[in-house]
Amino acid sequence: MPLVELDRISKVYPLGNQQVVAVAELDLAIEAGEFTVLAGPSGSGKTTVLNLIGCLDQPTSGTVTIEGRDMSRHPVRALADFRLSSIGFIFQSYNLIPVLTAEENAEFTLLLQGVPRPERRRRVRALFEELGIGGLEGRKPGDLSGGQQQRVAVARAMAAGPKLVLADEPTANLDSKTASDLLDLMRRLNETQGTTFIFSSHDPQVIAHARRVIHLRDGRLESDTGENE
Repeated sequence: MPLVELDRISKVYPLGNQQVVAVAELDLAIEAGEFTVLAGPSGSGKTTVLNLIGCLDQPTSGTVTIEGRDMSRHPVRALADFRLSSIGFIFQSYNLIPVLTAEENAEFTLLLQGVPRPERRRRVRALFEELGIGGLEGRKPGDLSGGQQQRVAVARAMAAGPKLVLADEPTANLDSKTASDLLDLMRRLNETQGTTFIFSSHDPQVIAHARRVIHLRDGRLESDTGENE
């Protein structure tokens, strides 16, 4: 059974008296352990698909199934609980809380889950070391570089041990060297921890690092290639 399965999903947004079709009857299956990018130009539907997989939005039609469960059948509170326990998010703009330290930001999901403080600190500090930002735990986001902030965001996404991590344009605000280093780190986490990563991006570096590249255009599947094809 695929970890994620999209069955003829469509997403339509109203725009005045018209409708904008962001995704059109898309079928897609993602297996556990994949390192996959949804690629395509602006307006191709890749971020919409990522939001549908992350249960941040609901399809107009079709079904999103994760771990065999139809997400459309869950109430809003149940979806929030599922996101908290099973999905890590990495955002283009980092989404760190300015008044919290790097460590407090990274352990925020664990705090919401009720994990005791000593265990939160143990997990986060181990991740900081692995991500190359050990020693920066006490700094606020404003005192960190873009690359360091994004690594804190990765630590926050990974701290709870989710099976699935979704990253929306994670390298958009980074220089090429920092972006490449970050992608190498996430690839290593994918390989050592078995975490499934799905990116949305038009960055050639992200596409080059992925094992599977799913090209979207106008909300439809244009091509789907694995690393050995």
